[in-house]
Amino acid sequence: MNFYAIRAIYHFEMSRAWRTLMQSIASPVISTSLYFIVFGAAIGSRMAEIDGVSYGAFIVPGLIMMTLMTQSISNASFGIFMPKYAGTIYEVLSAPISYVEIVIGYVGAAASKSVILGLLILLTSEFFVSFTIQHPFWMLFFLFLTSITFSLFGFVIGIWATGFEKLQIIPLLVVTPLAFLGGSFYSITMLPDIWQKIALINPVVYLISGFRWSFFGVADVHVGISIGMTLFFLAVCLALVGWIFRTGYRLKN
Repeated sequence: MNFYAIRAIYHFEMSRAWRTLMQSIASPVISTSLYFIVFGAAIGSRMAEIDGVSYGAFIVPGLIMMTLMTQSISNASFGIFMPKYAGTIYEVLSAPISYVEIVIGYVGAAASKSVILGLLILLTSEFFVSFTIQHPFWMLFFLFLTSITFSLFGFVIGIWATGFEKLQIIPLLVVTPLAFLGGSFYSITMLPDIWQKIALINPVVYLISGFRWSFFGVADVHVGISIGMTLFFLAVCLALVGWIFRTGYRLKN
């Protein structure tokens, strides 16, 4: 394992985040804070509790998970797309480094930025609502695993994309709507029976449900299913990345 190469890629990607601190960190935190102000304080104060949890606290895991997914994809996809766009991907591919080490460097940096962002949003939410985390270990488990999974997914998108506009298609038109419909702001048990069954097709439901369980001990689906589905998504993304490097799909385009 070439740890020097991994560290070089990782440090380069992390330094890019610090150079664009307002865009990478401050902007998502401020945007999420506005959700807390509008939904948590203004609207939440007029709504009844959900499963014994105040509405302002109830939406905290959903908002963190929604930001975590979109930022993980954005960080990873842009990180690998720029070397392709600038032509520096040839330097990476010709270096004495395996595809596993390339993935660890890029995905590790993207996941690290997402975890930092998620923890900052968690700390920021304390200023707006009061809550306690019942299962901190599982909260960190879902936080790290979701960051890694969607960073891998973003890595795939960055290789697939042939232009800057394609980098935003899946995050904006697929992931964000699925996050909104996946129970970020409500419990799917509040839906009619037929829509509850349809909602279970949405993979994001399992991520948000498991993450919310780690906070409050309540969930829309059993936590074991949420863990299993999260691991399944991770395995699918790993398989896609492996296929890309085996076939050389769009790496040199």
